[in-house]
Amino acid sequence: MKKLNVLAIVGSLRNESLNSCVLETLKERYAPEWSISAADIGSLPFYNQDIELSPPPIVKAFLEQVTEAEAVIIVTPEYNWSIPGVLKNALDWLSRVEKVMVGKPVLIMGASTGMIGTLRAQTHLRQILSSPGLNARVLPPGGNEVLINLADRKCRDGRLINEETLSFLDQVVNRFNNWIKTNKP
Repeated sequence: MKKLNVLAIVGSLRNESLNSCVLETLKERYAPEWSISAADIGSLPFYNQDIELSPPPIVKAFLEQVTEAEAVIIVTPEYNWSIPGVLKNALDWLSRVEKVMVGKPVLIMGASTGMIGTLRAQTHLRQILSSPGLNARVLPPGGNEVLINLADRKCRDGRLINEETLSFLDQVVNRFNNWIKTNKP
């Protein structure tokens, strides 16, 4: 069985990020079905319309990563009830000129130390991903919201360890895989 080529975008730059803990768990847990690579959005320059037609090599490489991916996973923290600026900057680059996210299947999730996980950030992220320049195909809500709360208690040694969370993640990933197969553009 062919592995799905998945690009992960983590909205946190912190070394001990809880959202990186989620990504590392995804890489290990779903290795049989997904080949996951991670984008380095922290190195992207600030989006600037003056250079969008001839962006620097790092931006071109990022656009190519997204183009080649069969699906994208965005794992985001919540900063001030929204997504981090570094993630918004990456999405701004993706929304211009080539618009490489249009029609791309996307699964969003996030981890935080709070009680409601990254609910507000994910709500904003869904709005952003539906904008005309991005127009991504985001797995619909309704039981598919991966809002990992109290994540500082659920991660150990850079991996998720909470069995209830892992079981729920398995269900959502299974639904995402099936949704991709049955909802091709």
